[in-house]
Amino acid sequence: MAPAADRVRKNGKTGRSAWWWVHHWLGLKLAIFMTFVLATGTLATLANEIDWLVDPAQRVAPRDAPTASWGDWAAAVKAAEPESTIQYMTAPLDPWFAARAVIERPDGGLRIAYIDPWTAEVQGVHGWFNVHRFLRNTHRHLMMPVDIGVPIVCSMALVLLISMITGLVTYKKFWRGFIRVPRWRSGRPGEARRFTGDLHRFAGLWSIWFLVLIIVTSIWYAVEVFGGQAPPGPRPDVVTGAAQPVGPRLDAYVARAQAADPELRIEGVSFPGDDGRGVLVTGQAEAILVRERTNAVWVDPRDGRVLLTARGENLNLHQRISEAADPLHFGTFGGILTKLIWFVFGVLMTGLSVTGVMIYSLRMARAQNEARPRHGLARLWASFGPAAYPALGLILISLALTPGAVIAAAGG
Repeated sequence: MAPAADRVRKNGKTGRSAWWWVHHWLGLKLAIFMTFVLATGTLATLANEIDWLVDPAQRVAPRDAPTASWGDWAAAVKAAEPESTIQYMTAPLDPWFAARAVIERPDGGLRIAYIDPWTAEVQGVHGWFNVHRFLRNTHRHLMMPVDIGVPIVCSMALVLLISMITGLVTYKKFWRGFIRVPRWRSGRPGEARRFTGDLHRFAGLWSIWFLVLIIVTSIWYAVEVFGGQAPPGPRPDVVTGAAQPVGPRLDAYVARAQAADPELRIEGVSFPGDDGRGVLVTGQAEAILVRERTNAVWVDPRDGRVLLTARGENLNLHQRISEAADPLHFGTFGGILTKLIWFVFGVLMTGLSVTGVMIYSLRMARAQNEARPRHGLARLWASFGPAAYPALGLILISLALTPGAVIAAAGG
């Protein structure tokens, strides 16, 4: 019986070693690109807040008073940019944010006008390509064409899935790790490697729910690129020959949209354009985990007649899945609180990639009996192998394509 038990233990150990090898190989060889994708996605959750920090035009002082109307905001933008057309306006994300209007100049360039929501004063008109757009485009498709960049980025979801499964298999009795808080015991040999390993496992376990969420939504983005998009929601008949309403006229149209759907919390207004759309009033209502566009009221810009009302709760399952992907992936559904939670767990996920590389580096140092590894970076670079070059290449391509994206957005 003893030899049989030994074989079982040996086979179990061998199997676990194979799982560990897969976990280690994926984490190390793809660490550079994975870290880039995770880091840009983490920053993208707070991209609007980063823009708010770097751009004074986006900042306002909250006050206890009624805000100006949508018509007042639109009139202020037209006064500041008389030759431009307004594409859409959005309400402030939070009380300390300015309202926004995306405008198109005669040369085709896009700009964003920032309006004080209380005084209806335009505080600045800046380029459309900002920190938010850079992070979102870099994270989503590496500034490449969407049908090329999105599959490349989304392929990391499979890497995350395999890493999560292999990590759980190799972590014996992993459920105990949820309460095993990493502690630093100074003076013990190999403490840096031990602490880094404990931190890696602890963060990984507590991030499982977030890993699953990111994996599922990323796979969905790839499905959409390959033809699995949900069918569009309802739209009214094409409206043509309409001027852009501003001032009291726009306020009257918004009021009619609100009367058509009293439960609608209006967060955006789109203006008539070349595609034949009317005045589109959007926002949130009863449906959860949907984008504002799913709750919409179309108004005829010629006479203010309500053309169509749509609600998020009336979408089919396919459409609801599509609409839930963005709010879940970036944590926007609960305002600043959920975005901060998503940011924290994004930092943990990025840290998993970094600490995995650190564990390998410390393991190499120990194998060579080095208290302080010499030429550690060079040795670590060699350990990445040939995969390091396409990873760096993709990152450099993304950065190299950024100036072109900025010029295109500016109408150049």
